[in-house]
Amino acid sequence: MIRVPPSKRGGFRISKVGEQRTTAEPVPTNLADTGLASEGELGEGEVDPVDVTKNGVKRKRAPTTKGPCEHGVKYRSQCKVCSACPHGRRRERCKECGGASMCEHGRRRERCKECGGSQICEHGRQRTQCKECGGSAFCRHGRQRPKCKECGGTSICEHGRQRPKCKECGGTSICEHGRERSKCKECGGASICEHGRRRCQCKECGGVQGVLILIHNANTHRSQ
Repeated sequence: MIRVPPSKRGGFRISKVGEQRTTAEPVPTNLADTGLASEGELGEGEVDPVDVTKNGVKRKRAPTTKGPCEHGVKYRSQCKVCSACPHGRRRERCKECGGASMCEHGRRRERCKECGGSQICEHGRQRTQCKECGGSAFCRHGRQRPKCKECGGTSICEHGRQRPKCKECGGTSICEHGRERSKCKECGGASICEHGRRRCQCKECGGVQGVLILIHNANTHRSQ
């Protein structure tokens, strides 16, 4: 193979040995020389923009945003402020906005029994809260993980009690009278019935412990 010297327009032509060539054919470097553009439409050194578009042109893209948003959250879509609805919730989980995660019963779709949510097990409970299914909310001792002393649950205080029910820690379940709020008569606790007794210990209300007391008294009376 021999090289033929470049022509006036530039470029090289390769020819085989033994071929006779009188003149070196120039390599077209302008679209006007190829006949793709009509004469008079393009000036010297100009290129047809239509053909360049067909060959492919890099389009301008918006600069990528890196780092957290102005509220310090790494992903803007996970920021409660940036992605929140007018009610202050995530848009897909807001009932008023008709979020996609909310079913027709007003619950989250995956946690709704009527809709057959994916988080509901065969026992009718949330899968994480079911002992039979080995829910992740239960520890190896069979208790809820936050309320287990052996596992060092987060709801157990330094006094070995549940944090909401501890007087020394000022638990939220302790009223101003020093009792559990639900069992306090003065506070009108939910465990106190209309007869002024604990609901489970009231005979008139049919409490379980009240029924047991009646049976015990009856047995004692018969033995006498």
